Amino acid sequence: MSAERGSVTRDDVARQAGVSTAVVSYVVNNGPKTVAPETAARVRRAIELLDYRPNPSAKALRKGSTDVLGLVLSDADNPFYSEFASAIGAEAFRRGRALMIGTARHDQETERHLVDDLLGRQVDGVIAASVLPHPEETYRRSRTPPVVLLDASARVPGFAAVGNDGNQGARLAVEHLVRVHGHRSVGIALGDWNGTDPREAGWQQALREAGLPEGPVARVPWTRDGGYEAGRLLLDADEPPTAVFACSDLLAVGLLRAAHERGVDVPGALAVVSFDGTKEAEYSWPPLTSVRQPVEQMAEAAVSFALEPRTPAPYAQFRCSLVVRRSCGCPVA
Repeated sequence: MSAERGSVTRDDVARQAGVSTAVVSYVVNNGPKTVAPETAARVRRAIELLDYRPNPSAKALRKGSTDVLGLVLSDADNPFYSEFASAIGAEAFRRGRALMIGTARHDQETERHLVDDLLGRQVDGVIAASVLPHPEETYRRSRTPPVVLLDASARVPGFAAVGNDGNQGARLAVEHLVRVHGHRSVGIALGDWNGTDPREAGWQQALREAGLPEGPVARVPWTRDGGYEAGRLLLDADEPPTAVFACSDLLAVGLLRAAHERGVDVPGALAVVSFDGTKEAEYSWPPLTSVRQPVEQMAEAAVSFALEPRTPAPYAQFRCSLVVRRSCGCPVA
């Protein structure tokens, strides 16, 4: 028997296997009733022979669920968000869900359109690394599915949220530069942030506790180009710092290029520590000492919050760890 893929139905599979359509459904959905192994094998052979594909739209109507999560990223070009999206996708798949991804490219209006599109597709939940200054105004709507906000430095009233302890991570970076390598002038490269960036606060706190003045600050876009600009600003200063804490791997990579172009040896003349802990940090030159966010655990929490809404809305904050490589001056093999 042969049929066009698009025309093959569950009835066709049932006839081919000599079973009822209910039995086909039990095999395809792995329940709710148990099917004898021999019967199940016959159904699977029929599915393979006919090249049957269940209709997800019809399944969604029956279940009242699309089995799809929506993910809104501020910038898919950032390796941290790429790795985060991969981890979220893996966790969603483990839980039997598909993932629909959209990127706002740092544009607020684009993000609002993405949210409207995801809601129109009736996704079961939305996970968002928002670029909006007040994301609650866009995401808090009637009949909105569960929403989980990423990169949250504190609780967000009415929303489940996941974030890192940026203050703790920044202090790890600066304390390493000061205590291990003896730097007395530590600058910072960072981008725009809604409110006070915890990484900047941690940088300030670590320097204050060490009895050191704040080093120079370069505020630039959260891009490689921004990091390159930060490198130019810091290195061309009248008194350039001997060390820099870059608040993302992306900024650090751009900063490294600026240093290379000026013949500034890293880490001999300039130590660099970054934040995120992506593969890009590992494969830059020199490899970046970086504060690592626990992406897998954060992804697991985000998907769990999206699929299992709770009251009050939960908040999970994760501590960071320091991955030591060559850019800080440590003699790593």
